[in-house]
Amino acid sequence: MVGLFFLLFIGLELKHYIADYFLQPGWMLGGKGDFRQPGGYAHAGVHAGLTALLLLLAGTPLPWLAGIVVAEFVVHYLLDYSKIHYSRGVHVDTQPRRFWSLHGLDQITHQLTYAAIIYAVLLSKGLV
Repeated sequence: MVGLFFLLFIGLELKHYIADYFLQPGWMLGGKGDFRQPGGYAHAGVHAGLTALLLLLAGTPLPWLAGIVVAEFVVHYLLDYSKIHYSRGVHVDTQPRRFWSLHGLDQITHQLTYAAIIYAVLLSKGLV
């Protein structure tokens, strides 16, 4: 169980870094705060797709995998949408404390999502 936990933990952390900093072009960033634009959906899809690959590698039962991936897509989209909505007009150079507080809140909510994913995978295998 410890090995699976660390595979998932490290895998989800690397996935988050890759999806947010390497696989997110400007059109995705620009569309994350608008339900009518495809950018936020595409970005959440990248996260969900990479999570699906990781969960396949971890041997997650397919019904659990499907539920987890759909949930991550929805939650990730809504978290990013919320961050854009609540941080509109907040700039790092003029309001650094508020900017970094909102950025930190966004990041910790994503990390809590990954904790829930790990728990769900362990539960799907009868390990918790």
